[in-house]
Amino acid sequence: MVEYDFKNDEIANIANNMIIYAVSKRASDIHFDPCDKGMKVRLRIDGVLQDHTIVPLAYQKNLTTRIKLISNMNITESRLPQDGAIKDTINGIPLDMRVSSLNTNLGEKIVIRILDYTKSTEGLESLGFTQKNLVKIKKMIEVPNGIILVTGATGTGKSTTVYTMLQYLNKEETNIITVEDPIEMNIEGINQVQVNSEIGLTFGRVLRSILRQDPNIILIGEIRDSETAQIAVRASITGHLVFSTVHTNNSLSTIERLLDMNVERYLLSSALTGIVSQKLARRLCPHCRKKRPTTRYEKAVFKEILNKDVLEIEDVNGHCDNCRNGYYGRIAIQEVLLINDDIRNAINDNTISREKLRELVYTSDVTTLLQDGLEKVLEGITTFEEIYKNVAIDNELDDKYSAEIDYEQELDDLNNGTEVIGSEDDLESQNEKTSIFDDTEFMEAITEKKAPKNNEAVDLI
Repeated sequence: MVEYDFKNDEIANIANNMIIYAVSKRASDIHFDPCDKGMKVRLRIDGVLQDHTIVPLAYQKNLTTRIKLISNMNITESRLPQDGAIKDTINGIPLDMRVSSLNTNLGEKIVIRILDYTKSTEGLESLGFTQKNLVKIKKMIEVPNGIILVTGATGTGKSTTVYTMLQYLNKEETNIITVEDPIEMNIEGINQVQVNSEIGLTFGRVLRSILRQDPNIILIGEIRDSETAQIAVRASITGHLVFSTVHTNNSLSTIERLLDMNVERYLLSSALTGIVSQKLARRLCPHCRKKRPTTRYEKAVFKEILNKDVLEIEDVNGHCDNCRNGYYGRIAIQEVLLINDDIRNAINDNTISREKLRELVYTSDVTTLLQDGLEKVLEGITTFEEIYKNVAIDNELDDKYSAEIDYEQELDDLNNGTEVIGSEDDLESQNEKTSIFDDTEFMEAITEKKAPKNNEAVDLI
């Protein structure tokens, strides 16, 4: 917890110092939560909220007013939700901050989202794509027309990925126009349009207009409704390369979402070029990580998904001066689908079942989110626990794993010093000690029953 001198320091300085501290700690969000005895300030670092400071009740209103003032909000309105923005350069890094206020039973809650898109200027190689996926991405974005979708839940880096692709294509001979709400980052050489629904400047209306602006490439900030989806698809089949984002979890659910938005099958099948789905997992700290034996559950997952016998993986080892709880930063877990003729024909066939479409999608040289995540575990980039929390393993395996194998309990046992299987030679002796399964029963249970429930990102519309 950080202490601020509210009695002697100006509230403007305190607000500035909080933002500067958050940026220095790589926070993505600052939460100002009203409480009975004041306001709790929390920072979201690497996807996890942590307490920062407590603002005394006597200074809560002043701090709230100051943040609303620099965000160009109406400081006299505290009943209705408001949105604002702050633009500044901190430590040489240009930052855009989105600010949101919401009235609660204890007062106004404010959240500042800190947007740092400097990574988008570092090239496609900086986004964490495997070599196989990077080749598919470059092939995908170099086609002259079609629609490319980047999907994922809120805060999974979709905008950074899309902006990086646009930077890659931003050349003298190319006319790029974006339609956004809001414009996340100003890019030199690209024409960017801010949607304003209050005056009737909607996604649909802007899209109809920019098609007459001789664009080569169009970015639609987000496909939110049927009208936007239909115009985006139609624009892509008239000779334009279209980029957009959708709040879906993977390639299959993205195709289904567009069909649910009443996009004609024959148009979608001919227009869709590729889908990039992603989630974010915390990176292991390179300074204090350690190797440990795999648990039985981990061993089974690696064997089933990657067909590899994995005896050891990297894991957290407490924490050090360079990290928090053994993690530092985040890495994208990605699924890249390059549409082929078989998938196009399947999309155009309204009699095809979801299971058949899934089979075609996931047997078309696609590295799934789970496979990509496990590969990054093997490389020591992240931990199995992070993949377990972020990727729905039970869905990926069609309910193959057994609920009787409690992965979280296995981790607890490991952390408490209980003997864990470290090699194939240990398997028999371990099973004798636990008397839960013999080898045959264990593998049969794994391949027949359901996995433990995992946290799954909620689709937002």
